[in-house]
Amino acid sequence: MSIGIRLHDVAGAGLAQKAANAKTQGFDCAHVALSKVISPAMMEPAAATPGLGARVRQEMDGMEIAVLGCYLNLAHPDVNEYRRTVKKYVAHLQLSRWMGAGVVGTETGNPNAEYRYDPEKSHTEDSLKLFIDRLAPVVAEAEKLGAFIAIEPVYTHIVSNPQRARKVLDAIASPNLRIIFDPVNLLHQDNLDRRDSVLAEAMELLCDEIAVVHMKDYVVESGRIVSLAPGLGMMDYAALAKFVREKKPNVQMTLEDTKPDNAEASRKFVEKQING
Repeated sequence: MSIGIRLHDVAGAGLAQKAANAKTQGFDCAHVALSKVISPAMMEPAAATPGLGARVRQEMDGMEIAVLGCYLNLAHPDVNEYRRTVKKYVAHLQLSRWMGAGVVGTETGNPNAEYRYDPEKSHTEDSLKLFIDRLAPVVAEAEKLGAFIAIEPVYTHIVSNPQRARKVLDAIASPNLRIIFDPVNLLHQDNLDRRDSVLAEAMELLCDEIAVVHMKDYVVESGRIVSLAPGLGMMDYAALAKFVREKKPNVQMTLEDTKPDNAEASRKFVEKQING
């Protein structure tokens, strides 16, 4: 097991300083969003060069990159915008090889330009088919490059539950398509009363394809779930800890929604949970 953190949640100016601070706090790996730790210009395909990969490796100074983030909407209704988005994904897949990242990570979008949850459209079969059709060419490029793309199911996105994630995996049927498992992102006020069964189903249906685990906590405020750093909320980690120990003993787990003053305590909390 390797515990990491989103680098843009870490104190410091720039990638090198953030990576150094994360290592000082005891983290082994990181989730890296180039637009947030270097510049938004790094999202553009023109910036994707072996030199950028070398720069990132150097500034990470031996820290592993669990996830290279490219969280863009593949279900955007504008076909030209979609084509531009695919080019960005391909560039990130190339960069993942040059910088030694485990996976390129993404969520699964919504069928509108605003990336907005639409209860009437986001969870339809038409939206799921659209996402599968839009993701398939990206996975094909990953296969050519020997890279990996991992989708992150989120209740308020198209791939909203374990069953829909399983449909995507089976439809595309590629070893280069993986899952980022974020338990809290699968929860919503509509299913919170079934929390344990929702997460158990995810661990059963998606087990083999889970490449990375995102760790955070949650509270309920005014009937809505609000996420925060691990150890600060209502999450029950017992089943997840058992799953990691038994099925994913070397998985990279990256913390989310931490702040510089609670990140180290959250890391220690997660270690205690996983180690029993």
